[in-house]
Amino acid sequence: MDQATALFGEAGYRGTSLREIAARCGLSHPGLLHHFPTKESLLLAVLEHREEVDREGLATGAGLLSGLVDLVGRNAERRGIVELFTVLSAEATAPDHPAHGWFADRYRRIVAELEAAYAEARAGGDLHPDVEPATAARQLVALMDGLQIQWLLGDPEIDMAAAVAAHLRQQGHHGRTGPEDAASDQG
Repeated sequence: MDQATALFGEAGYRGTSLREIAARCGLSHPGLLHHFPTKESLLLAVLEHREEVDREGLATGAGLLSGLVDLVGRNAERRGIVELFTVLSAEATAPDHPAHGWFADRYRRIVAELEAAYAEARAGGDLHPDVEPATAARQLVALMDGLQIQWLLGDPEIDMAAAVAAHLRQQGHHGRTGPEDAASDQG
């Protein structure tokens, strides 16, 4: 899974072969096909695995907003995972890409979850009352995706987690949004 993740992240789906993945894993091509009969099945398994790892320990409801700051911070330590997501999500905009449906469903689900989190936070007074949950959810997804691209392109000034935390604070989010909150609480 790790080797497939790395190769898909480096070369994309179309630029990666099963033979290359098998070689990196020390397997024969038929040996890899025993576990994953097609490149598409391996790709979808890699994407599902990445999603499971990212969701581990991630809160639901209004807690999701604070949890995303931590996830973005973890992603800053996993360049290969960020590359995988960025390369494949861009490739998957083509309707004939094998992961097109997976990414379309993922974005719909994540936007809906964030919209619910924003609505809960607003109802609980943990957000400016004029923040519209549906718009805020799409803006947050766009911010996170855009920061990842800039970070991958080598902008050394980008602290993705701090940028997401600052965005949430500007929306009036009072939940824990990063390490600077703990520091300001102590001072």
